Amino acid sequence: MVSGRQRLPSTTALQILLAVAERGSTSAAAESTSLSQSAVSKQLLALEELIGSPAFIRTPRGMIPTEVGTIYIEQARTALKAMEDAALRVARLRPGPRVLRLQVPPIFGDRWLLPRFLQFTERHPEIDVQFTTFVSPTQSEMPDAIFRFLAEPLQGEETQYLFGREVLIVSAPSYWEKSGLPETIEDLADGVMLEHPQTPLHWRYFADSHGRRELAVRHTTRFGYYTMVIRAALAGQGMALIPRGLILDDLAAGRLVNPRGFGYRSDYSYWFAKPQDIAPSASMQTFERWLMAEAEGMRD
Repeated sequence: MVSGRQRLPSTTALQILLAVAERGSTSAAAESTSLSQSAVSKQLLALEELIGSPAFIRTPRGMIPTEVGTIYIEQARTALKAMEDAALRVARLRPGPRVLRLQVPPIFGDRWLLPRFLQFTERHPEIDVQFTTFVSPTQSEMPDAIFRFLAEPLQGEETQYLFGREVLIVSAPSYWEKSGLPETIEDLADGVMLEHPQTPLHWRYFADSHGRRELAVRHTTRFGYYTMVIRAALAGQGMALIPRGLILDDLAAGRLVNPRGFGYRSDYSYWFAKPQDIAPSASMQTFERWLMAEAEGMRD
């Protein structure tokens, strides 16, 4: 009897299996794996011989996984991901360049982190920090830490609160000169609200926090990116609800004005999150101490 151990395909074969499944042909898989089409075809045939069944049905429209192929494809993704994670964790144990990979939302990086980051690089030039704004489903190197904007920490992560609960309604001085400085929430409702649909910083939350859930704003202009909301507010095109920590410099310089302190306490805020099952490196500990010191004066 043939044991399961004897029927295990190679890592290369699994990579080719996934490439063919994703691309639909051996020629396309060859491009993505930097192998010749002949080599891809030979590896695939060897794999099918090993598992004792075709992994794909060859059709004029491309190669379609069989039931057996689908099983192996699902498990190949899991196996390769596990091996990549193991390799990354081992690499972090070895001495070498002190690299930190951080996932940063664009608005947080643009408005808060990057303007301060020069201080960190000047103090710690030996630490190489790499930024990403998202993690794709096929990305093999997961970030060491993630800046998140959410209502409460996620399970499986060690998180520290940064700031963000204090949300202000602001616009450029030119907008308030045109509309008149508001005295009441009803005055605000007669204006123009700037919003990003996917960001939970909307007029309805502001109105509800003031006990006026039924009060609607006269007009709302929506943008596809929250960065555009802030840019539009700076240009005087309307009012925006923005976490105070993102606009401290603009408020101090008078580029944005928060009349009568209008705002509300949001459930959402910025957090710094790390995996619970990975011990932080010395570089991470250094960065985290600097980060929390920078955020200390912004607690809201």
